[in-house]
Amino acid sequence: MDVSRPVLAGAAVLLGLVLGPWLSRTAGRLAAQAAAAPRRDVVVTALTAGLLCAAALFGGLRPIAAGLLWVAGAAVVLGAVDLAVHRLPDRVLLPAAGVFVLAAVVDAAVLGTWWPLVRAVLAAAAAFAVSAGAAAISPTALGFGDVKLLGLLGLVLGWFGWGVLLAGVFLGLLVGAAVSVLLVTTGRAGWRSTVPFGPPLLAGAVLALAIGAVPPG
Repeated sequence: MDVSRPVLAGAAVLLGLVLGPWLSRTAGRLAAQAAAAPRRDVVVTALTAGLLCAAALFGGLRPIAAGLLWVAGAAVVLGAVDLAVHRLPDRVLLPAAGVFVLAAVVDAAVLGTWWPLVRAVLAAAAAFAVSAGAAAISPTALGFGDVKLLGLLGLVLGWFGWGVLLAGVFLGLLVGAAVSVLLVTTGRAGWRSTVPFGPPLLAGAVLALAIGAVPPG
């Protein structure tokens, strides 16, 4: 194993431990929850450390890693807010997309990864268009925040490949269905209850990256 990988992973974990409490408070403000939430702080910090570590390992020592790290931090906030108030705020989604595009452009300029950049943009457009159509047909099943999240995930997963994108969407739907069934069978929700779709989509994206992500060289 390259010595730089454990060092990179360790640095990312430390960064996550430092940023985690701040991201937890940010999620609380966005969800209009002023009260302190120690349990949320612990969960968010642990997730942040884990996701930043994964992002650092996926990206390696190259420009795209900066975009992946930013999106990983944004994903933690988005998931926490969506669980709390069923909302995916633009002030988190849009900067994450912008930073990832900037990182991908720099990566392309330095390493020549122009096709992954083009593929990422095409994948984002396709994911956004298809999900926007689904939301127009069934607004109660898919909100516009979910549509924008799928656009962001299309951008990130598409950079790694079409197969990773399709796997991420499929796994996100699978996780969402499993969570819905679990909530219904345990009596915590009914068949007509609204279940936040952001966290399952984010979980599916992480699983897809863990299974099949190979950074373009």
